Amino acid sequence: MLDEDLRQLLRAILLVVGAILPIVNPVGSAPMFLAMTHGADSTTRRTLSGIVAVNSFILLLASLIFGNFVLRLFGLSVPVVQLGGGLVLCALGWRMLSDESPTAPHEAAPQAADSIGRAFYPLTLPLTVDPGAISVAVTIGANHSSNITKILIALAGAIIGVAIISITVWLTYRYAERVALWLGHNRLMVAMRLSAFIVLCIGVQIAWNGTRALIEELPLGATLSGAAPSGAAQGSATTPNKSP
Repeated sequence: MLDEDLRQLLRAILLVVGAILPIVNPVGSAPMFLAMTHGADSTTRRTLSGIVAVNSFILLLASLIFGNFVLRLFGLSVPVVQLGGGLVLCALGWRMLSDESPTAPHEAAPQAADSIGRAFYPLTLPLTVDPGAISVAVTIGANHSSNITKILIALAGAIIGVAIISITVWLTYRYAERVALWLGHNRLMVAMRLSAFIVLCIGVQIAWNGTRALIEELPLGATLSGAAPSGAAQGSATTPNKSP
């Protein structure tokens, strides 16, 4: 019995980490983190990395446990969250991509309090935990079990899995500045531009997924999706009449 519970716990942890960590992708977000904290000193960035990691833990765990309930409370659906969040992510990526000099030396360095004030938005949401990660977390959390033991094991797995993701975010952001110094200014600028473009593309993809799901919910979308099966059935029904 204990071995079965342990296997279920490991499966729950692997499910959370395997499904959400590639979407969060802190390694890909690190150049954007450096660009959006330009002018902040190393101490402020280390503090921000810890705050963003804690915010990511709370946001992902809340999405896993309460996300489905919150959506039902406000009458929202996952496609709507994808569409709205994808547009926000598109705006963030476009702003960073169109910025002529995100690391210009003549710009005044922001105050530490101003940098800390941006820890949740936009550094945590939507840069680190984007709407795609939230929608996946909500989907995973919607699969509830009727067994209290399995619910507790799934909850423990969710907590451990989200903690692993948050620690990965913290380590990546904490040492991003050292990696940037190793890369140099030119290569860092290339990485920032590529990261901004990837964020823009991810936002478009998330928004499109939400739009496509909403279109399929319309009567016309349902008719179009059901046209092919009905046509195939009609063709199969008329085939015997053509045979000699």
